[in-house]
Amino acid sequence: MEIKTEDYQICYDPATATVSFVGSLRLSGPAEYAPITQLLTEVAGEPTKITLNLQQLEFLNSSGINMLSKFIIEVRKKGRVQIAVQGSQRIAWQGKSLKNLQRLMPSLQLELV
Repeated sequence: MEIKTEDYQICYDPATATVSFVGSLRLSGPAEYAPITQLLTEVAGEPTKITLNLQQLEFLNSSGINMLSKFIIEVRKKGRVQIAVQGSQRIAWQGKSLKNLQRLMPSLQLELV
């Protein structure tokens, strides 16, 4: 599964159950984020542990953070999938925003490298 545009690329590797985000996500609102939400929802239906690799995601706007937050809440409600999030300390927005995902799902494993 892959979503690719001029500005960003999101791809799922079933061998490692990892969804990798690359580039900048500056979409406007839930409607434009719907394909990404759908991809994440499909992935969450498969393995018991998913990794979201955001280390190469340079920018994520508030609509994107909202989309990720809602996804984390849905996964937490179902209670059968563990999530690990990999981020980068060199990208300013990730330090603050990714820690907030842990508040939404305390069992979420956060790795900032």
